[in-house]
Amino acid sequence: MRLSGKTALITGAARGIGLAFARAYVAEGARVAISDIDVARAEAAASDIGKAAVAVEMNVAQQDSIEAGVAAAAEALGGIDILINNAAIFTAAPITEIARADYDRVFAINVAGTLFTLQAVARHMIERGRGGKIINMASQAGRRGEALVGVYCASKAAVISLTQSAGLNLIAHGINVNAIAPGVVDGEHWDGVDAFFAKYENKPLGQKKAEVGAAVPYGRMGRAEDLTGMAIFLASDEADYIVAQTYNVDGGNWMS
Repeated sequence: MRLSGKTALITGAARGIGLAFARAYVAEGARVAISDIDVARAEAAASDIGKAAVAVEMNVAQQDSIEAGVAAAAEALGGIDILINNAAIFTAAPITEIARADYDRVFAINVAGTLFTLQAVARHMIERGRGGKIINMASQAGRRGEALVGVYCASKAAVISLTQSAGLNLIAHGINVNAIAPGVVDGEHWDGVDAFFAKYENKPLGQKKAEVGAAVPYGRMGRAEDLTGMAIFLASDEADYIVAQTYNVDGGNWMS
């Protein structure tokens, strides 16, 4: 019960990693706001979890939606102690084929969405005067370039940099900002990723996914549940002295 009495807002939490975080937080004693652009799916997820979860509609690419979603979560929970910036999208293409529209959309969600949701929650935390914990979802893709993944890699590198800057700025208010960098995580998300690689590397569907799973030193792709321990730790009092760090949770794929 390391999060007993705490409240958390988790973006993109109607499925996948975000939903795993919501379940883990409730199991540790927290109440959670499951925020998602798909409010019907968020409501179903919250209903399945039980009375410790509420659904909040939020599109992190729109400022009005961020502000309304943060306000709704704060009202429903009686304040926000923890934020997980989890909402993100993926794209892939050779550098010569990147479309400006794809670039704009990825950066609007992965970078601007992270920054301005963090900003809105930080303002709430500062006004409340109780500090808090903010966790951004980066990626091993933010640690290096990849030939077909330039835009996504750049967006996650920006998340790591924002984590450092926000962490240094907000710790003065008792707000710890850190990040988690997953490796390859199985689930709906990777089905889409696999399709991009099938297109650009001329591979059968499923082959790239099998290859990257086999290449993980641990011996398999990650699962959403593999990330929950770090998410709980960084939100707990045990992490009070940790500031502006990004932790790899990737089965040994990347060392930094």
